[in-house]
Amino acid sequence: MDHDERQLLIIDDDESYCEVLARSLARRGFVVHVAASVEASLAACAAYDPEYILLDLNLAGQSGLNLIQPMLDIVPGARIVVLTGYASIQTAVGALKLGACQYLPKPAGIGDIVKALGEDSIDLPEIGEDARMTVQHLEWEYIQRMLGEHGGNIAATARALKMHRRTLQRKLAKKRPTMMV
Repeated sequence: MDHDERQLLIIDDDESYCEVLARSLARRGFVVHVAASVEASLAACAAYDPEYILLDLNLAGQSGLNLIQPMLDIVPGARIVVLTGYASIQTAVGALKLGACQYLPKPAGIGDIVKALGEDSIDLPEIGEDARMTVQHLEWEYIQRMLGEHGGNIAATARALKMHRRTLQRKLAKKRPTMMV
């Protein structure tokens, strides 16, 4: 696969991860652009017309899956690879149905990412035991997403979750659960 002057957009809210990934992919011949928010991502798609997009599944509490269709509306030929630290079969299937060409659990090596950017086949990846989420971790992530949607307001989040405020406070006071099954 020839990478000369191929525009690549990395969408991830982890600044240090983006920096390392951008540097590594630039050495592989990509012209790399970075965006950290939904708004910046859509603006970058319009400005740079990327051929390739690496999309994080979790953008500051928002689902990266919600960006796939709007980005494909702006750049219909873009090849979108979803990267996530929260791999699950459900999100993998959802990403592929929405138009992503690949789905990779983090940490993914640069070789795996470059390979995923160039592959034409759509394969559901094997999600290893260490990348699967426990029920407790799924609950934690959902609570965190809902908390973000309600601006950190615990009472409003508890109402949205149909949960007593004190129960939610106890869950939030606990240590973040591990992902391993």
